[in-house]
Amino acid sequence: QVRLVESGGGSVQAGGSLRLSCVASGYIDRPECMAWFRQAPGKEREGVARISTDRGVTYYDASVKGRFTISHDNARNTVYLQMNGLKPTDTAMYYCAVTRGVCGLMQRFYEDWGQGTQVTVSS
Repeated sequence: QVRLVESGGGSVQAGGSLRLSCVASGYIDRPECMAWFRQAPGKEREGVARISTDRGVTYYDASVKGRFTISHDNARNTVYLQMNGLKPTDTAMYYCAVTRGVCGLMQRFYEDWGQGTQVTVSS
């Protein structure tokens, strides 16, 4: 049974940092791509960053580029999101997602999702 478990969320002040983790289990073959999405109250879910698990190629949404870093540990089947310079606009529920197919940053590419971890940034 496929399972994604996120951790590392919390409450920080603007300018602070957090590191999110997502452990993937139950996969027979290594997924093609892992990603982080977020959803703020009253807004649609949006892609934050993604990484290909074979070559480690990354892509970031413009809103987080230069502040967030996505990485992957293949041995532990874990994807991380290091978030620096956090802003109140980063406040959202953050979700880990996995795809065996196209490695993009659109929700429809991803088959498996975690339950989310809350990030709250105060001014």
